[in-house]
Amino acid sequence: MKLITAIVQTEKLEDVQRALIKNGIPGMTMTEVYGHGRQRGHVEVYRGAEFTIDFIQKVRIEVLVKDADAERVIAMMVDAARTGEVGDGKVWAIDVDTVVRVRTGDRDDAAL
Repeated sequence: MKLITAIVQTEKLEDVQRALIKNGIPGMTMTEVYGHGRQRGHVEVYRGAEFTIDFIQKVRIEVLVKDADAERVIAMMVDAARTGEVGDGKVWAIDVDTVVRVRTGDRDDAAL
């Protein structure tokens, strides 16, 4: 199994969610996060004064999938999140050894 994690722009959350649902991925977890990559934040002007915003609001989306589905899910998340601008985010996958559905005790693929 793989845990696929995506950090994307907040306004792309619904696009990614729609893509996952449309392609048969039943569940996801979303967390609001703040950070920066190469863009190092940005400068905003408020009432004539400049403020440096070091951390940019993003969303972190996590999806647990079977190994065979990982590349397809990564591709759909990247396609749904892409704007072509700096700050689009990142998507990565890590191996997961064990998953247990708390309600039933189902393990691994049966718990997905």
